[in-house]
Amino acid sequence: MSILIAIVGLGFLVMIHEAGHFFTARAVGIKPRKFYVGFPPPLIKTVRNGIEYGIGTIPLGGYVKIPGMHRPAPSDLDNYFGPALLHDPSLVGPVERVKRLVTGGNFAEAREALESLDQAVEQAQLPPPAARAARRGRDELAEALGPDAYWRQPTGKRVAVIAAGPLTNIVFAILILAIVYMLGIPNDASRVVQKVSPKSPAAAAGLRPGDEIVAVNLQPTKTFKQVSKAIRASKGKPVIVSVLRPPGRYIELPPKKTIKQNGFYIYGFQPAGIVYKHYSPAAAFGLAATNTWDVTKGIAASLGRIVTGSGRKDVSSPVGIVDVSSQAVKTDYRDYLQILALISLSLALLNLLPLLPLDGGHIVFSLYEGIRGRSVGRAVYERVSAVGIALVLLLFFVGLSNDIGRIGGG
Repeated sequence: MSILIAIVGLGFLVMIHEAGHFFTARAVGIKPRKFYVGFPPPLIKTVRNGIEYGIGTIPLGGYVKIPGMHRPAPSDLDNYFGPALLHDPSLVGPVERVKRLVTGGNFAEAREALESLDQAVEQAQLPPPAARAARRGRDELAEALGPDAYWRQPTGKRVAVIAAGPLTNIVFAILILAIVYMLGIPNDASRVVQKVSPKSPAAAAGLRPGDEIVAVNLQPTKTFKQVSKAIRASKGKPVIVSVLRPPGRYIELPPKKTIKQNGFYIYGFQPAGIVYKHYSPAAAFGLAATNTWDVTKGIAASLGRIVTGSGRKDVSSPVGIVDVSSQAVKTDYRDYLQILALISLSLALLNLLPLLPLDGGHIVFSLYEGIRGRSVGRAVYERVSAVGIALVLLLFFVGLSNDIGRIGGG
């Protein structure tokens, strides 16, 4: 069950990342074509206002389709309509016309020319696979030529849509950490005794479960930390422990020498539980923002160490993330929430790396195209993406190797 909760948590973080892209795109006038909980193919789907909503077969994360991520190129038509052209040469004329218009940058005319291409595809004698590829290609091309295509938008809108995913994860991390601070974080143990160890100084002195330690050697102790400090400082000498015994009777126990265990002097009891410190919403969000910034600097430094080779052991894969999350689920829900916030922040920072196909790469290319004054061709995107994918896969396999070693005890 703990592993399932960890997987669902990771999937939720991916889903809200995609939701950030989706809602920001709608806000700036770019109409996404699909939004899925999970990944297609769909189990359930419906279309509302031209947007396909669905639940995917692969129950992890989410998926958003934004129209026209790249400027259309003549090679797109070759890829989309190649099989159809082999089966019916009558399509050569309509396809070549659209290709010429796309090559010349006459995108409005190319969009109009799609109507005649539609008619030609409907009349052509094509086997089902070629027909499906042609229809899918036509839809992709129509979206890329449409006025709300991503590549046609001003630089500011494009950067906003892409940056919204990582920013959503960052905001979520701050929110979750703030909630943890408001729920309370461990601050001290209780002064109330839960268990007395047999044959210990505490047992010999008559300490009982339920007693509340209020003084050591007649010095008041307001916290468990003060109790522990006073006992450790005894160095094996006798200590007098004062308690409040239910229903509130004050008792001074007889002096007993402390004993040394694992390098520390102890009295021989266990406290009843943890005392949590709760923060106001304002203080909680302030601490959460500070923690997020500190962790961000730490992650950035670790990425720098990966480049030099010294930080290789810091890399983790989804396998390790799920393992750590599932262990946190078993301990305390606060620990799990903190781990979830850290994963959300890590997901954001990873996606902001200036590599295609990551969000950071798209942001860099959008800024470059804005300065350049025209779009970069799909071929350039594909070549740069190949390098980015190779680097991301390298990080994944390094992380997987580390996780297998940690989980396997190697």
